[in-house]
Amino acid sequence: MERKWWTLVLVSIATFMLLLDVTVVNVALPDIQRELNASLSSLQWVVDAYSLMLAACLLTAGSLGDRLGRRRVFSLGFGVFTFASFLCGISGDPTLLNLARGLQGVGGAAMFATSLALIGQEFHGKDRATAFGVWGAAIGGAVAIGPLVGGVITENFGWEWIFFVNVPIGLTAIALTERKLANVAAQDPQRIDLPGLAAFSAGLFLLIFGLIRGNPEGWSSAPIVASLAGAAVCLLGFVAIEARSSHPMLDLTLFRKPAFNGVSAVAFGLSAGMFALFLYLTIYLQGVQDFSPLETGLRFLPLTVLSFIASPIAGSLSHRIPIRVLLGAGLTMVGIGLLLMHGLSADSPESDLLLGFLIAGIGIGTANPGIGQAAIGVVPPQKAGMGSGINTTFRQVGIATGVASLGAVFQSQVNSKISELLPHAQAGLGEIVSSGGSVAAAKVVPAAQRPEVTHAAKVAFVSGFNEILLIGAILSFVVAAAGFFLVRSSDFVQASEEAGVAEPVPA
Repeated sequence: MERKWWTLVLVSIATFMLLLDVTVVNVALPDIQRELNASLSSLQWVVDAYSLMLAACLLTAGSLGDRLGRRRVFSLGFGVFTFASFLCGISGDPTLLNLARGLQGVGGAAMFATSLALIGQEFHGKDRATAFGVWGAAIGGAVAIGPLVGGVITENFGWEWIFFVNVPIGLTAIALTERKLANVAAQDPQRIDLPGLAAFSAGLFLLIFGLIRGNPEGWSSAPIVASLAGAAVCLLGFVAIEARSSHPMLDLTLFRKPAFNGVSAVAFGLSAGMFALFLYLTIYLQGVQDFSPLETGLRFLPLTVLSFIASPIAGSLSHRIPIRVLLGAGLTMVGIGLLLMHGLSADSPESDLLLGFLIAGIGIGTANPGIGQAAIGVVPPQKAGMGSGINTTFRQVGIATGVASLGAVFQSQVNSKISELLPHAQAGLGEIVSSGGSVAAAKVVPAAQRPEVTHAAKVAFVSGFNEILLIGAILSFVVAAAGFFLVRSSDFVQASEEAGVAEPVPA
């Protein structure tokens, strides 16, 4: 098999594993909550520790790939990700699990940041559209079977095995990567931007910490005010550092291209408006509808299978239809799907989600390949690693901030509704409802009170859930417009420039 096809296979496996670890974990969260006695904020950190470290390290990983060789950084990231997966599986409390998830994110950053650049260096013209269709299908596939795989593994082997399964796959993929892929580096690589890395990482951490802890600590409390203010200072400092740096990890001149802004907005909006909701959809299905992990995975199939089917179709169409049309149409369908899920009541059957799942799944699959193509299509080939890293950073920042900010709105609404329905409820009941749904809430009160508490918990949960579904829909429509109006064909690097890819450096 030709080298380019090995590249596509291994990059698709890596992308599949990275995103599978998000969707698989979502289904296992209620079991993790019960076994490790985790709060809602701890559950949010299981998702956000991974996304946060992934986002914080992506730009540096992309620059390292351009400097040291993309295969070398990709392979190293695979090793770190595999080792961290083992640590996740042996974790016995939420803190250790979240630290291991953060390490997974570091390894994932090296894999994800170089993945688009590896495809870009091997594929050109029509083959590139085909390759990105396959890569988009890998994303759709991870989303498609993740909840089902997570349900099967969690129910039959325990949540730890959703991490242990990565180990043999990772070791095999590393061996093939070293044998089959070329180690291509930029001809004039940039130095690592350590001040930028420090400012960006600190700013993201403080922002996510403030959003997650805002409700339990109080939004006007000193720690939260200091955290959010510190985040603003660090992120503004990051922009100032990048503007003055001779070797920035984020080349601010790229934002002069409307298409770059548009695809970045779409990457962020899809993650914050749709993927961040998977956590709350899972808790709804297991904690309110009382489904098992496997039954929950089956309920996700309409959304995820259609995403998987739509991705390669959209990838093949991108050579004939402007990418901005695919991006705009995809995010519009996601927004419509979320609106159709909105309006649930405490007694709604799970089938009320079905039509929304179907339309949102097609939307995700339609948008994903175009995001990947545009991410590296609007940057010079020698900066493909940076372009890939920036785009994936927006994806992961979207998930992290989406989970945290939607969670803040959700928990506030749940607490308010619980106080209204059960004015004498025990302290912390709103937190239990948020993290475990009505089933968990009923278990902590005397048997005589359980019917009343169960109903109130369902009403409170659904009230908060409807609120964040509406926010996700509005965000999806906004970024759909951004993608359609900003992503212009004139901003794409021409094929003649793409031919000038860098030469391999010695392995």
